Amino acid sequence: MLVEVLKSKIHNATLTDGNIHYMGSITIDEELLEAANLLEGEKVLVVNNNNGERIETYVIKGKRGSGEICLNGAAARKGVPGDILIIISFAQFNFADAKEYKPTVVFVDKENKLVKSP
Repeated sequence: MLVEVLKSKIHNATLTDGNIHYMGSITIDEELLEAANLLEGEKVLVVNNNNGERIETYVIKGKRGSGEICLNGAAARKGVPGDILIIISFAQFNFADAKEYKPTVVFVDKENKLVKSP
């Protein structure tokens, strides 16, 4: 039996931009991707704390150190700059391994810079 569990999370990221004319995805600062153990192209669930919207999309690597979090394509209609997002990925494990797995959780400040804890 496989179970799906939390793999990675960027908690309370600030949406910095929206690009309705891009073909889709969410652009995330490369530094945050590495810290959160996320891959370019990886499927993520994006939760908007301001309006309750939840969307699934995939990750595009943004400029390192920029703090960029940008919703692209149709997803850009699901938030406005300044909204607070939680970006989540999941992975499938067999039941025994899932019980031992420790997810990567990253906390950021209002400029999307890494902080130790909330």
